[in-house]
Amino acid sequence: MFTEGFASFVCPGDVITCEIEGFTVSARIIPDDCPDPPDQRQDGFWPSLYKDAPGFIGPGNNFRARFARAQAEAEAIMEGWRKGEWFYCGIVLSVSLDGVELAPHAASLWGIEANYPETDNSSLTEVAGKLLPEALAAAREVLARLATLAPDVLAGKHRES
Repeated sequence: MFTEGFASFVCPGDVITCEIEGFTVSARIIPDDCPDPPDQRQDGFWPSLYKDAPGFIGPGNNFRARFARAQAEAEAIMEGWRKGEWFYCGIVLSVSLDGVELAPHAASLWGIEANYPETDNSSLTEVAGKLLPEALAAAREVLARLATLAPDVLAGKHRES
């Protein structure tokens, strides 16, 4: 697992690393290239008073006050995104062995909020941790393919296609 985590404020390119089974695994923050704003990416982003609509705030006491608070919060989140105070990113894991990169894009997850209001970015580290098994499997697969090629390469039988 990653013993260090991403900071409470991150920038594209920030990296955390860990050592597992002799592999060095790096998790990097990459800006998501999808330009869609939050209200187009998330059903129910805007609060609603209609029970069948995404974002329905539910019945009960003070529903108008709850709606007004939810509306103000959604507007603040949109404004922060427009100003670049937070962004969507991907967490991309790469794996190396003895300084040789085996899998530069071993595993990834995209569409994650970074520097989202009132969060500490701990979810970014959690995502990196959950991607570790997939990244290690990709690295092991590369090693297995290299092992099958090695005898031919060493005997001079391997040719470029």
